[in-house]
Amino acid sequence: MQTIFQKELGGRISELRKIKGYSQDELAKLIEISRPSLTQIELGKRNIAVIELQKIANILSISIDKLLSQNYKPENLDLSQKENIIDQGLRISIPELKVDKFKNVLLYILEKCAGKPNIGETLLYKLLYFSDFNYYEIYEEHLTGAEYRKLPFGPVPQKIESIINQMIENKLIERFKTEYHGYPQTRYIPLVKPNLSSFNAGEKDTIDKVIEQFSDWSASAISDYSHKDMPWMASKDGEVIDYELAFYREAPYSVRTYYDSTI
Repeated sequence: MQTIFQKELGGRISELRKIKGYSQDELAKLIEISRPSLTQIELGKRNIAVIELQKIANILSISIDKLLSQNYKPENLDLSQKENIIDQGLRISIPELKVDKFKNVLLYILEKCAGKPNIGETLLYKLLYFSDFNYYEIYEEHLTGAEYRKLPFGPVPQKIESIINQMIENKLIERFKTEYHGYPQTRYIPLVKPNLSSFNAGEKDTIDKVIEQFSDWSASAISDYSHKDMPWMASKDGEVIDYELAFYREAPYSVRTYYDSTI
């Protein structure tokens, strides 16, 4: 299968999946591959094994011949809605904020970084964002479940103001205003230690790697960098960023190793 046709086939699968009403998570589970593997197929970056192609065709109610046809046109196909698969235990992944986990991640980042003069509010938000989205790309699970919105200076976690105010009221952190290189800066310092027992090894490792990579960057540098991350680029201004866009990342943003398979 040539690369050009591989991309075209991936596009057809993506188009049919959306028309039939399946999420990537649902279709991936039905054909028994990982969601990132399906993303790579839809992007034309992963070859499809014959058995996978057969499963995809069956689930999307199309013959392999039609799917591979030079005269392929979706409007000529039976595009009835998908069967109810809820009974099979499949669910679309919708993030749910884990408030205690979010607080502990915030405290952990502050414990590691609060002494650095560059760690203001903007940089802190980006460290949270990359921790959440990197973890999701690697493990296909939510770290804090926080939603991030696409705003002019990069992704910003939602509900963070109310969480921070609550943490200040409970004397978990302290907020103060200062200047850094002549610009106003909002900073936070931790007043208590994070509960490290709330992290598994993968969560802690992901956060540590984000801190190691970005904690010495300037606010403008990390904002510019976040603007080139696929989840931010593929989202509309002001909207919540879909975690599944993390699977569309390419180097140097992607943090997961994707293995190709050939027919």
